[in-house]
Amino acid sequence: MISLENYLQNPCSSSSIPYWKAKTISVPDNMKIVHDGDFSTELLKEYEDETYFRLHHSMQKLTKPEPEGYDIATATPKDIETIVSVINSSYTDLQVNKEQIQSYTKTLVYRPELWILIKESATENCVGCGIADFDPEAEELILEWIQVLPQYRGKNIGTGIVKELLWRSREYAKFATVSGKVENKTKPEALYRKCGFNGNDIWHIMRKK
Repeated sequence: MISLENYLQNPCSSSSIPYWKAKTISVPDNMKIVHDGDFSTELLKEYEDETYFRLHHSMQKLTKPEPEGYDIATATPKDIETIVSVINSSYTDLQVNKEQIQSYTKTLVYRPELWILIKESATENCVGCGIADFDPEAEELILEWIQVLPQYRGKNIGTGIVKELLWRSREYAKFATVSGKVENKTKPEALYRKCGFNGNDIWHIMRKK
């Protein structure tokens, strides 16, 4: 397992997952996780490959978002069903359930103020949500779920969610990380870079054929 000291030197190139997860998760025997710098096409003979980007934010030059026509609110436990609905409506290849999302509130990195909803001011309809973790040991903010309903995309709502989570953690997070599928059709990497994330680390999550 990587040490905290080594992780903090370059979080996105030293580990494919946040430090708190790396301490507790073991890679299954049928999987191999390889940084792009160590990747070889020879591995494709034995493994199926899925690539993920991992980006870093220095928590500098943050601005509080003011999304016009929308309101940002802290989610409460009673909002979990709404969060589940937004997540499931945002994907065609992934579904979550209430128990899965509730389980995130039981971890050591759960911070209630980092669960947010964004609502249309005129209707109060929830159009997006954001969930982030905070690891007090690494002093790392980790963006986990950033979702905007398909019909509301292209209105800077996702940008508002990301910037709000960064702003809320500015007093205690030393840096932030985020990851996602390289081939995601909604192009989340562009959104994160727009919000100040940077880096070029790619990880290959490989499963035996």
